[in-house]
Amino acid sequence: MKTLLLMRHAKSDWGAQYATDFDRPLNARGQRDAPIMAAFLASHKLLPALIVSSPAQRARMTAEFIVRERAFAGEFVLDQRIYLASAAMLLEVIQDLPEAAETAMLVGHNPGMEDVIELLCGGAVRMPTAAIASLRLPADSWAQAQRATLQWLVKPKILR
Repeated sequence: MKTLLLMRHAKSDWGAQYATDFDRPLNARGQRDAPIMAAFLASHKLLPALIVSSPAQRARMTAEFIVRERAFAGEFVLDQRIYLASAAMLLEVIQDLPEAAETAMLVGHNPGMEDVIELLCGGAVRMPTAAIASLRLPADSWAQAQRATLQWLVKPKILR
């Protein structure tokens, strides 16, 4: 059994001064919510062995709050495929995860995060910024990932 954590990046800045969508950083709320979510994972011993993030600045910044948790001892990588990915592309990323990781996290964007949950679990969920969903995959290999069960979904508003 594998556990997949899916996190939507925290709230980003929509200021006109950013050259591209890719360059948008977290705004003040995002910088407040991301560490709250990281602390939640750490305090409940839910930190993954591997974090794979979109390289977009807002997603990378969100993931880095988790990486900076003292209890995080895993690996952190950026994967261009996650930037604005479809559910099908996110499933490909999931199926490519290294087998040694029993628990992995993807940090990315909507609508892909919501869509891949619906694809794997068969039901729609709402993923506001900085939300984290935990999915249990009934497979021993990431390459076999086709279905999952939603274990829980935590939103920063609940933890504030």
